[in-house]
Amino acid sequence: MAGGSGAERARAGGLLPAVLRQPRRRESRERLSVCSKLCYAVGGAPYQITGCALGFFLQIYLLDVAQLDPFYASIILFVGRAWDAITDPMVGFFISKTSWTRLGRLMPWIIFSTPFAVISYFLIWFVPDISRGQVMWYLVFYCIFQTLVTCFHVPYSALTMFISREQSERDSATAYRMTVEVLGTVLGTAIQGQIVGKVDTPCIESTLLIDKANSSVAMEELNMTHDTGSLTDTRNAYMIAAGVIGGLYILCAIILSVGVREKRESSELRSDEPVSFFQGLKLVMNHSAYIKLIAGFLFTSLAFMLLEGNFALFCTYTLGFRNEFQNILLAIMLSATLTIPFWQWFLTRCGKKTTVYVGISSAIPFLIVVAVWDSNLIVTYVVAVAAGISVAAAFLLPWSMLPDVIDDFKLQHPDSHGHEAIFFSFYVFFTKFASGVSLGISTLSLDFAGYQTRGCSQPSEVNFTLKMLVSAVPVGLILLGLLLFKLYPIDEEKRKKNKKALQDLREESNSSSESDNTELASIV
Repeated sequence: MAGGSGAERARAGGLLPAVLRQPRRRESRERLSVCSKLCYAVGGAPYQITGCALGFFLQIYLLDVAQLDPFYASIILFVGRAWDAITDPMVGFFISKTSWTRLGRLMPWIIFSTPFAVISYFLIWFVPDISRGQVMWYLVFYCIFQTLVTCFHVPYSALTMFISREQSERDSATAYRMTVEVLGTVLGTAIQGQIVGKVDTPCIESTLLIDKANSSVAMEELNMTHDTGSLTDTRNAYMIAAGVIGGLYILCAIILSVGVREKRESSELRSDEPVSFFQGLKLVMNHSAYIKLIAGFLFTSLAFMLLEGNFALFCTYTLGFRNEFQNILLAIMLSATLTIPFWQWFLTRCGKKTTVYVGISSAIPFLIVVAVWDSNLIVTYVVAVAAGISVAAAFLLPWSMLPDVIDDFKLQHPDSHGHEAIFFSFYVFFTKFASGVSLGISTLSLDFAGYQTRGCSQPSEVNFTLKMLVSAVPVGLILLGLLLFKLYPIDEEKRKKNKKALQDLREESNSSSESDNTELASIV
């Protein structure tokens, strides 16, 4: 009888789904391997490589290689960045409506957007042989690329919440990601800068520009006189750099898709029903900690984006380092890459909020020095290395602090799931839109100051404007952002309380689930 009873229990157990028969061993599954973290981190490189190349070089490319008027260049930069900002919440909306597939909810977006993004990126750096329509060419392909790279980056950013439930593991993976992303900026700077920098881009003496500047027709004649064929090598160099970067984009996407798997249970998704985007958006925008965090990072990110967008012109014309600017940019990014581990250590020892104040404010004295000090190559390199240390903190902190805000949101709304993409996409939306406005205004300011396309030198008004754009304005934005961070409510004490509360909530949920499974098993 005992044997028969045991056999009956065995057969009954065989009827149960595996998830009901086996206790969940979460602890063993929660730790991410180094390989998984590296594969996840590599996925952040394409956005940074292309973003760095566009951020540092697109403005000077449109002005001095494509030879667009500064007014039209400002329109392209503003509309492209503004459209890029708009696509973030759009993609976030569509992701929230996406059902889970065999590849996951986020990974299909990353995989299928990649080849089209690479094609459109290459066409941005191609100068079409058309007398009219160049402005539309760059505007259209810039917007197409921004849309496609958003289809890659928004799901990738949200993937942070789907790789592990453990905050420490997410923070560790984020540190890996930030290291690779800053390395991506180094690659973007090195590839674009070194390939393009090997070519001597011809310029026009200022005396010729002054004689012709009063007439647009005369200016066109001047450009015809200085045959655009003299720019052929420069244009080819930009296309070669675009091809290399495109190849890296594809390689990184393959590594990410092969080496990382979304863990559905990590985000507490319990059904295939898509979450309500607008209801989720209302909840997210009413979350005080989120609003205060993005307000602070909005201004600090703007400071570094403004510096990024104008630094090539500043080095070329104001400092007079036409043949050195790509190496100065490389020094900044190498410094940032090497100091990411330091900031991760500092963050764990002193807390994230303290790291914000120390890390980001450290750029202020060096931004002032580079503007007031007479042009000196050695001093410029020293300032570049020091500024890179602050850039590393600016890269690491937003992506390390956003998961803390999401955890705080989950505690306040335990029954609301699947809003991770909204958090990440709207943070990126605000920073991109503001950066588009600032970059458009800065390029327009150069136009008003009298910027001379392809000039070997620029008027004093242009040099003064460039000093303001890379020094005074970024310093003011950083100070404003740090003041706003005083309002951010999640300090180390609250973060630890949230972590413990989430663990208790999950244990309670697991206990309830196991109790239900036991009851179901006894019924069967």
